[in-house]
Amino acid sequence: MSQLPQFTPILPELIIVCLAMILLIYGVFRGDGATRNISWIAVLGLLVAAICVSAIPAGKILAFDGQFVVDDFGRYMKWLVLLGSAVAIIMSLGYNERESISRIEFPVLILFATLGMLMMISANGLISLYVGLELQSLSLYVIAAFQRDSVRSSEAGLKYFVLGALSSGMLLYGSSLVYGFSGTTSFTVLADLFKQPATDPSVGFVVGLVFVMAGLAFKISAVPFHMWTPDVYEGAPTPVTAFFAVAPKIAAIALFVRVLMGPFGELFAQWQQIVILMSVLSMLVGAFAAIWQTNIKRLMAYSSIGHVGYALIGLAAGSEPGIRGILVYMTIYLVMTIGAFCCILAMRRDGRMVENISDLAGLSRTHPMMALAFAVFMFSMAGIPPLAGFFGKLYIFLAAVDEELYTLAIIGVLTSVVGAFYYLRIVKLMYFDEPAEAFDKDSNREIGVLMTVAAMLTAFFIVFAGPVIDGAEAAAGILFSG
Repeated sequence: MSQLPQFTPILPELIIVCLAMILLIYGVFRGDGATRNISWIAVLGLLVAAICVSAIPAGKILAFDGQFVVDDFGRYMKWLVLLGSAVAIIMSLGYNERESISRIEFPVLILFATLGMLMMISANGLISLYVGLELQSLSLYVIAAFQRDSVRSSEAGLKYFVLGALSSGMLLYGSSLVYGFSGTTSFTVLADLFKQPATDPSVGFVVGLVFVMAGLAFKISAVPFHMWTPDVYEGAPTPVTAFFAVAPKIAAIALFVRVLMGPFGELFAQWQQIVILMSVLSMLVGAFAAIWQTNIKRLMAYSSIGHVGYALIGLAAGSEPGIRGILVYMTIYLVMTIGAFCCILAMRRDGRMVENISDLAGLSRTHPMMALAFAVFMFSMAGIPPLAGFFGKLYIFLAAVDEELYTLAIIGVLTSVVGAFYYLRIVKLMYFDEPAEAFDKDSNREIGVLMTVAAMLTAFFIVFAGPVIDGAEAAAGILFSG
């Protein structure tokens, strides 16, 4: 009985790891024909884990000698990750069956990747951070190349593996420098170390911090560590791309925020300029590089890079409203991205996927409801009121203005205007161009339901905004308590 409290904080993680191993064994005996059942059981398990996240006693809880932390910030981000993973499995069902890649390993790998993400969000030390990050990454390397008969998918997996290994090496080197110059890997001890008066970090420690930030920047695909994103997004199977765009990115943003605001919060002056530079470069690349794209998945890749740039504005502010802005922004980003990829998954002609933006021409006349939903997502990503995307950017920019980061806020507004060009170009294609050949009538009911729900939440966010903002405020406040 004495061990029970130790394992209570990791109850969601225990549910997922046990479920993943049980489903793997079950799938071995039942074969690939049981993939759909296994997928729905995995979705149910993720939802149960989400309920358990809320059931863990409130407050900040440390476990395993302080290596694992559960708090309101972690609960909020874990909810987003679990929701994103569950939806990604549902989105994959029809696609994997049509493309003959419906295998039991897919939902199991997503479960293991999700386990790594939850560990990342609750990491309270450099060792637990690395374990969670690698558990996530090893699963993602495999599912990126899951469509083995596709050269593009294999290439995407290889690129992601090589650059992921490089980022892991940078992270480990930075962690070793931080440990060497501080004598600890614990986030709690590191935070206390620099709260002492007259304790300035050595040059070697700051260099280690920079390497840690560079390794984490790979995971959120912030410029200049974004080079893998367009190729992997284009080459990976579309449901995998949708998964990459939501759950791993949200988990990496959560880890980035926890690392910088926790153990290195007292070194704000040292890392703020790096975050500002990454934010500006990400917004510029996301805005201008996407203009020339003809492939819808590559466009979404550059769009996601731009969204990371906006989220980093809140981190650069280094304030409680800034962190609250990040949480609200990532919540809205999750809904918008899921909806947009549901529309992309419905782009099928003669039984095969099409990915060119030009294929959307005249969609309002051939598939009016899909065109309406896609337009809602594009307007929202452009930040046009009163859609959800406007409020996400509003909270971010207000946080920057409060901290007198006027130049950063102005650059954010200007890049939003540039980014609106390629979002509105898609709307113009759908509503004003001559119709291209009609897409196949999609019989995948799950995609239609997800698309409709996401469009409703995006269009009427102002109605549901209260709980999201209150939850984000409570989650941000825990990082600044004490």
